[in-house]
Amino acid sequence: MDIENSKAQMKKGILEYCILSIISRGEVYASDILEEMKSSSLLVVEGTIYPLLSRLKNEGLLSYNWVESKSGPPRKYYQLTQQGITFMNELGLTWQELVKAVNELTQKTNNQI
Repeated sequence: MDIENSKAQMKKGILEYCILSIISRGEVYASDILEEMKSSSLLVVEGTIYPLLSRLKNEGLLSYNWVESKSGPPRKYYQLTQQGITFMNELGLTWQELVKAVNELTQKTNNQI
């Protein structure tokens, strides 16, 4: 069994919620999302985040604005739509339920080891 693959799958499962949470704080540029995730020890590469942002936008959860940059081409800044806020809140409730359930199960296991 490949432990690294299992770890990667666990991280992928929560990636969408983490990205929506970051964007929920206000307009954000994709590289800022990557930087914040990196500073939280949740490493994500550009090849993962851009397709995910596109999918979230296509599903109506995100919108974006082009903002002129003084040091290069215009930048795309993302924000949540109302549908995105609702979706993120639902994911948050599910995350809390999962954390509680997993903690209950693993604490029982850890107490027996």
